[in-house]
Amino acid sequence: MSTVYLNGAFVPKADAKVSVDDRGFLLGDGVYEVAPFYQGVPLCMDRHLARLERSLAGLRIDYDIAGLEVVLQKLIEVNELESADRALVYLQITRGVAPRTHYFPEGPVEPTVYAFAKAWSRPPEDAWSRGFTAITVPDRRWMRVDIKSICLLPNGLAYQDAREAGVDDAILVRDGVAIEGTHQNFWGVIGGTVVTHPESNLVLSGITRGVVLEVACDLGIPVQERAIQVEELRDAEELFFTGTTAEVRPCVEVDGRQVGKGGAGPVTRRLSDGFLARVAQTREAAAAATP
Repeated sequence: MSTVYLNGAFVPKADAKVSVDDRGFLLGDGVYEVAPFYQGVPLCMDRHLARLERSLAGLRIDYDIAGLEVVLQKLIEVNELESADRALVYLQITRGVAPRTHYFPEGPVEPTVYAFAKAWSRPPEDAWSRGFTAITVPDRRWMRVDIKSICLLPNGLAYQDAREAGVDDAILVRDGVAIEGTHQNFWGVIGGTVVTHPESNLVLSGITRGVVLEVACDLGIPVQERAIQVEELRDAEELFFTGTTAEVRPCVEVDGRQVGKGGAGPVTRRLSDGFLARVAQTREAAAAATP
């Protein structure tokens, strides 16, 4: 049985209980974060925690995140995931338990803090090389996508559309612009340049996105942060997604049309290899720092 963290205590998952008056349950009033671990070593934990702080500030939830890094690391340990090739910790913080109102509770309310850990796997190499498929769907999300809110119904509807269409994901389109995947940042290789939507209130500031931008710079691959018009997808040489569990994932078909030559393209491969090399460097640095 897995062990989870709830409001200051590590407890068996079956024993974890949250009030039906919690504003996360009633109103989706909360934020979340997902941090990856590779053989027990976190990747970019400082960036994940910084984004969590920004999300909390965006919803005006008063919570001090000091000490959370220790909590997340301990969850990996107590669930015996230190040797797992890949694991993650999901962390959710809601405004807490209060009478249901559309305005914030009057008086102090203690936020509800919940976290769990689990292993996850990269797709087999042959499946990754063949690539993944997508459809375009309207972006129905709110105007503060940069806040990592637990209000994910529009994302879920889009992903369900993709599943019912028999494809792997959906590309969210707003005003003729291909913005993001359902839970991943979206990229194209257009005219030999890697292109991804600039950070704004309409996209999530992906941690993996930031690492891949750094990798592209290190490799001398030209990058533009600009809007990708839907019409450009037809002629893109390559498309791919990035995210915590996606890492770098090739997209080889959109709306039934093949992307480029099909299969993972050379730029996507270079960026994926560079990302995995960064992961290996992080593990090696952690090992060297261990007494």
